[in-house]
Amino acid sequence: MKTRFLSLRRVATCAFLRRVAAALMALRRVAAALMALRRVAALAAFALLAFAALMPARARAGDYASVLVFHRFGESALPSTSVSIDALDSYIKALKSGPYHVLPLGAVIAAFRAHKDLPDRTVAITVDDAFESVYTRAWPRLKAAGLPFTLFVATKPVDGGYRDFMSWDQIRALAAAGVEIGAHSETHPHMPLLSDAAIAREIANSNARFKAELGKVPTLFAYPYGEMSAAVRAAVIKAGYLAAMGQQSGVAYAGGDLYFLPRFSFDEDFGTLERFKLAIDALPFPVSDLEPADPLTRANPPTLTLTVGPEVGPLGRVNCYTVPVRKVTVSVVGARRIEIRADKPFAYGRARVNCTAPGPDKRWRWFGEQFFIEK
Repeated sequence: MKTRFLSLRRVATCAFLRRVAAALMALRRVAAALMALRRVAALAAFALLAFAALMPARARAGDYASVLVFHRFGESALPSTSVSIDALDSYIKALKSGPYHVLPLGAVIAAFRAHKDLPDRTVAITVDDAFESVYTRAWPRLKAAGLPFTLFVATKPVDGGYRDFMSWDQIRALAAAGVEIGAHSETHPHMPLLSDAAIAREIANSNARFKAELGKVPTLFAYPYGEMSAAVRAAVIKAGYLAAMGQQSGVAYAGGDLYFLPRFSFDEDFGTLERFKLAIDALPFPVSDLEPADPLTRANPPTLTLTVGPEVGPLGRVNCYTVPVRKVTVSVVGARRIEIRADKPFAYGRARVNCTAPGPDKRWRWFGEQFFIEK
């Protein structure tokens, strides 16, 4: 009996060991399957990263846009404020055939204020002054191409029926067709030279005319000649505008000053298709802590000091120049801080500083600042 019991124990033990071995084998298979899944997941993650890296630039999003500004179209007698119709057609073709997203300026500002991303290569088209060639030559082409734009109107030339300016009927037709209307002062003065009271009158009088003719007041403002001062900026903010535009070159971005946003200006002298493509492909050149803070200055030439954002890369790659052209010295005065000096004075009035740096995908980062130098 004892022998039989021992035999049964051996049999039971062997059966138990076989079950253990089978369980271990099953665990090994499960472990192998898990390892395989991990390898598949890792390969999938790598593939996704590789795919993202190979995606074209238009698939990326950002908080920036290239804003363009025009004045006249096809008025060759005034080349400093006009672009040819052939040039306009080439710009439209570039925008329609490339990876660009043309949005109303108001939509760009709304995204900036809401901290929402925009598609890469977002472009906004603006036109200043309300010359009649906008209505007769530019609008039909932009409308046919499905490209929105914003028209900034100085009200007194329209009220006075000045030569070459649009009428209120024409402006109403544009507004009814979906063209965004912005404010551009009443008389189109050099606003930094005005008293605080005169600045307020320019804004109030133009807004009253918009209310009377269009039934509403614009939410966007463009400084005449792109000229801004701390006093003018404060008046624009007090009036309730959501943003204001200058005429210094550069890419507008959400982290910049919403009340002195840059725009790339085009005319017959600075309107080649090559420059246009550089502008619509450009990337932001983030800066902070600009000195002087007020563009209205008596210093001539003014010295511009600013902190360059890390996105720009090594400071040695930054190149700066002025308009009008002067010899420029760029000095590093801090970890990310540079000082920009021109070698001789400018004429009184507008002077611009531009800085560029190479960015990814053969694109350029672009920054501009405009001064108003008073006597």
